[in-house]
This record gives sequence, structure tokens and C-alpha cells, in this order.
Amino acid sequence: MIASVGTGHPVSGIGPSVITIFAPDGIGDIVAGTDLAAIIRRAAEADPLGPLRDGDIIVVTSKIISKAEGRVEPASQRTELIRSETRRTLARRGETRIVRSHSGLTVAAAGIDRSNLPAESILLLPRDPDASAATLRERLTATGLQLGVIISDTAGRPWRIGQTDHAIGVSGVRPLDDYAGVQDAYGNELQVTAMAVADELAAAADLVKGKLRGRPVAVVRGLGQLVSSANSSARALLRDPSKDMFSYGSQEAVLAAALAATGQQHRYEELVALDGADRTSQLLAGANLGAEAAELLRAIMAVDLLTDDTQPVEIDSPLPEADR
Repeated sequence: MIASVGTGHPVSGIGPSVITIFAPDGIGDIVAGTDLAAIIRRAAEADPLGPLRDGDIIVVTSKIISKAEGRVEPASQRTELIRSETRRTLARRGETRIVRSHSGLTVAAAGIDRSNLPAESILLLPRDPDASAATLRERLTATGLQLGVIISDTAGRPWRIGQTDHAIGVSGVRPLDDYAGVQDAYGNELQVTAMAVADELAAAADLVKGKLRGRPVAVVRGLGQLVSSANSSARALLRDPSKDMFSYGSQEAVLAAALAATGQQHRYEELVALDGADRTSQLLAGANLGAEAAELLRAIMAVDLLTDDTQPVEIDSPLPEADR
């Protein structure tokens, strides 16, 4: 049963007080070419809360989208595939890479996954998650229902331990609820509050899908006001790079600045793959610096920004006025 108070826009204060989320059984193994829409419809019909209804939002784990699209690759090619799926490396610690993919997502290892797969296989993210969501929604709504589709994936978060699911593909669902300009109960005008409802739906759906239950699809019911025939996209959730205050890791920001200052921006991906003294040596090898400027740059590159107790670095000789 679903209890709700109206179906207006959440910003108006009239929204549901209760929603229902269920993960139907019976999805089964997915292989390249599987008709996901048919399988999802049948699984929902067999569930006690089925079948699908107008206003339902279907949240689908990206893994089965990738399998249906044939994105399975040999595990032996993992390193090469991470490179090919990467537009830019944001941070690297040892073998762990946080990268921006060609689709604009910021993910570890370019989103390449090996869980719930044979040991010899890995899985790439859908090439265009929004297009995948739109295609699935088109097939699901062929019966005349008004539905929304979200493709979800698991990701970590800066400053916090643990992972949560978020939306990487959206179709037929409003991804953001923008409260800017709306007044709160005290008459204060909200300036920048925009709720990432597609991400919230993805995370909530994962509570019933789980990671090991074999139920990669969830149906969210009671939020029909978020379902729309207008064009929608998970790209609306991606921050404009010009406004991104955290587009590099701490060490990588120093490297990027040093490369820019020495006219070597094009070498970023080459040098970010190196560690410590090797990185600094290669940086200096490509820079036309005097001895004292090189010493200062070497000292800057050696600073450990990963600790809160940063110690001052002493330079033996003053930097000449010409090098300042």
C-alpha cells in the first residue's frame, strides 16, 4: 500500500509522505543481446507488488546494462582498458586511480568492475548511460505506461568512508529539484539548494537490490511527480569543470601547476603515472630552469600534502629576483 499527500512538485511542499521500493526476483543471468525490457516486465508482473504502473521509476544496476550491451572484456587487458576509458586522471595512489571517463563520470579505475564475474572477465561501464536509459525506457513504455528509468552505479565519495549508488544514466526522470529562489518556513530565500533526486533514488533502490542478492532491478513507486516525458539526462548532475574546486587530488594539483608553470601541460598523464623522485626528475628534465629555481621546484614537489601537520620546507639559497 502507498500513502501519499498529493502529487505536486516537491518544491511546493506537497509531495509523497510514503514511497514503496521493491526488487523483483527472476532477472537471471544477462548476456549480450538480452532483451532487458521483456525480462524486467515479466519479473515485475511476478512480484506481489507488480505489475509496473504509471509513474513507476525503474532503477537498473549498470552491470546488467553493460552485459546486455556486450561490454565484457578479458581481465588481462584491465590496465590498457583503464587507460583507454580515461579522459583525465584526477588522482593516483599506487595502483588506485580516480579518473574522469569520456562520458564525464568521475570514478575509480574508469568504472571497470570485476565483481560477480568469472575471474577471467571484467566489465566496462555502458558507453553512453543516458542513451542506454532512453533505449530501455522506450521499450518499457511501449505498452503505454509512463515510466522513468535510472541506471545506477556504485561510487565512493570524497571525505567519507564507504560507497553508495548514484545515477549515471537517466531517462524520463527529473534528475534535480532546484530550490533556488524558494523561501523556507522563516522567509529565508534559498540560494543554491538543488536536491540530486536521481542520485537519492539510486541510493535508496540499492537498499533493496543489495550487492549479493541477485536482484539488479528495483521499482520505486509513489514519486510519479518526478516522471516526465521531457528530455532528461544524468549529465545534469555533473559539475561544470570550471566550477569544480576538487578537480585534482592534492599531489596531482601540485604536479598540474608545476607543469603549467614550466610549459609542459601536455605531459600530465605521462608524469602522473610516476612516483616520487622519478616524477620530479622527469618534470625537471623537461623544464628550462636555473639551479635555484630547480631546487625550489624540487622542494615543492617533495611536500607531503596528505597530512594535516605540514612542515615548512627550507631552501638553502634564496630564489633570485629573476626567477620569482
